[in-house]
Amino acid sequence: MTAAAAFRTRMIACFAIIYIVWGSSYLATSVGVHHLPPFLFAGVRFIVAGLALALIARARGGRLALDATDLKQLFVMALLSIALSNGFNVWALQWVPSSQAALLNVTSSFWIAIFGLFGARGHPIDRRTGLGLALGFLGTVAIVWPQEGYSIAHFVPQLGILAGCMGWAAGTIYFRNAEKSLDVLAFTGLQMFGGGVMLTAIGLGLGEQHEWTWTLPGMLSMAYLTVFSSCLAYTAYAWLTQHTTPARVATYGYVNPALATLLGWWVLDEQLTGVMLAGMAVIIAGVVLVNWPEEVSAPESPG
Repeated sequence: MTAAAAFRTRMIACFAIIYIVWGSSYLATSVGVHHLPPFLFAGVRFIVAGLALALIARARGGRLALDATDLKQLFVMALLSIALSNGFNVWALQWVPSSQAALLNVTSSFWIAIFGLFGARGHPIDRRTGLGLALGFLGTVAIVWPQEGYSIAHFVPQLGILAGCMGWAAGTIYFRNAEKSLDVLAFTGLQMFGGGVMLTAIGLGLGEQHEWTWTLPGMLSMAYLTVFSSCLAYTAYAWLTQHTTPARVATYGYVNPALATLLGWWVLDEQLTGVMLAGMAVIIAGVVLVNWPEEVSAPESPG
């Protein structure tokens, strides 16, 4: 297999992982936060996943010694991409259906593409990519259009999810533009650990330790999110942010809501209508436009 073919195969595999695993993570999180307190649920998950990734990186010969620049970058990423983004989402999922939470998270894609215009590695949005993003937006509007039973009580949690989306997008572009001395695996692990400590501190400050219960659904959802969503998918995502354009990375925000909506309907009996199915079809069309094959360049750094 040539280097270009191996690179293309790895990129396809990474996209498949973040599409499937993160698409199902909304269901797992919704189950988890209805059995465990949200901030401790998220904090423990990221502490365990972060330690696991850091130990794997160290076993592979990666450097874990940190200088001042490393500490600054890790703090920013832990705050934006873990504490703010995931913290707002797990809190809101106590009230917002998993499918709607996933649909609101599609706004991350728009912010990633917009923030990606700036910085040392700014990348313009071409006409085809812009059309794909516009189609994705229209499909998302069709899915999130208010249905019967919509309550204004969801408004504040929805705002929280939107704030988390901006944090995630800002962290994505910061990670892409930052000069890192740590390899991706070590950086990701330490970032998760730091964000997990922040979320755990919030949970303890709110007294969530008194609400902790060892239920089977809660433990299973935490295990799934720790191993697959945090360790596997987050590492794939970090690799993609360095090896493809922000607009392409942003397409996960279109595919994941479609999958989350289907799972929410199938497993949690959340509403799924013909309008939603049509919206998901439009979303996939937008993803195809944004990800239309073009000549693949060599990796920018060792994979």
